[in-house]
Amino acid sequence: MTTTTAGPSADPFVHPALFYSDTEEYLAGTVGFIREGLANDEPVAVSVPGPNLELIRAELGADADAVRLMDMTVEGRNPGRIIPGVLRAFADAHPTGRVRIIGEPIWAGRSATEYPACVQHEALINAAFAGREVTILCPYDTERLDPTVLVDAHATHPTLIDRGGERPSAAYDPDRIVASYNKPLPPPPAIAQVIAFDATSLTEVRHRAGEYAARAGMSEERVIDLELVIAETITNSVVHGGGTGTLALWIEGRQLRAQVRDGGHITNPLAGRLPPQPFQFGGRGLLLVNHLTDLVRIHTGVHGTTIQMDMRLN
Repeated sequence: MTTTTAGPSADPFVHPALFYSDTEEYLAGTVGFIREGLANDEPVAVSVPGPNLELIRAELGADADAVRLMDMTVEGRNPGRIIPGVLRAFADAHPTGRVRIIGEPIWAGRSATEYPACVQHEALINAAFAGREVTILCPYDTERLDPTVLVDAHATHPTLIDRGGERPSAAYDPDRIVASYNKPLPPPPAIAQVIAFDATSLTEVRHRAGEYAARAGMSEERVIDLELVIAETITNSVVHGGGTGTLALWIEGRQLRAQVRDGGHITNPLAGRLPPQPFQFGGRGLLLVNHLTDLVRIHTGVHGTTIQMDMRLN
C-alpha cells in the first residue's frame, strides 16, 4: 500500500486508520506499509496483538529481521504507556528522517473498562506527535470490533483506509473524543477499604496499601510496585490536589483496584503519557504509574480528579 504523506505546508505527522475485514486485507495493508518503509530506508516498528504479529512475521519472511516487532498485548496492556513506552520510545530512537509504526491498541479482547483509555490514547497520539516526521498506521477489525469503536476511529484518525482506498476523515475531532470519554468513574463498592490521607499520613497509607495487597495474595514484587504507585498518586494529591484525598482499595477477580480521589484538576491530557525531557525535574509521577500498572482510568474536572489503577495480583 502507498500511504499518504504530508504536503510541504501540512503537519508531517501522518495517522491513518486501516479498516480490515479478514486476514488478506490485514496483511495487504500492514505488510505493504512495512515494505514501503523498508524500501525507503525508514525505521519500522510493529506493535500488534500476538496472533496478528505472527501473521505479519510469517508474511515478511527474512524482512522481519529489519523490523522491530512487539506484542501489543504485553507492551500496551495499559494504554497509558503506549505513547511513551512504545511509540515515542521507537520514534525518539530515530530522530532524523521519517519513522513508520504500526500500532493496534484496540482488539476484540479488550474489555469495556479498558476501552475508554484505549480510544483516548488514539486521540492523544495526534497531539503527542504533532510536527514529527512519523507515520502511525492503526488497524481496526471491522468484523469483530463493536460498531462504536469503528465510529470513534473516524474521529481519532485524520485519514481512513479501507478496501475502497484512502480518504480524509470528515469526522476527525480528537479533542471531542478525549472530552467525551472523560466520564465520572463508579464509586468504590461497599467492600472497599477506604483510607483518608493528608501530608502527615503518606508513609502510613502506602504501607497499609501494601499490607492489603499482600493479604489478598499479591506477589511480593507486585506489592513493591503497588506501594510505589500509591506513593506517587497520593503525593501528587497532596502537592497538586488540595492537600488531602481518599484512597480506596478492593479486589475484582484476580486484580487489585486502587482509586484515589482529590480536589485537583489535571489540565494537560498528555500528563503521564510523554517521556521526560533530559534534566527534567519532577513531573514523572503519572508516567511511572502508567508504566507499573495494567490499566489507568482518569476522570478530571474543576471539581476534582479520580485516578483508578488496576494491578494483577501476580
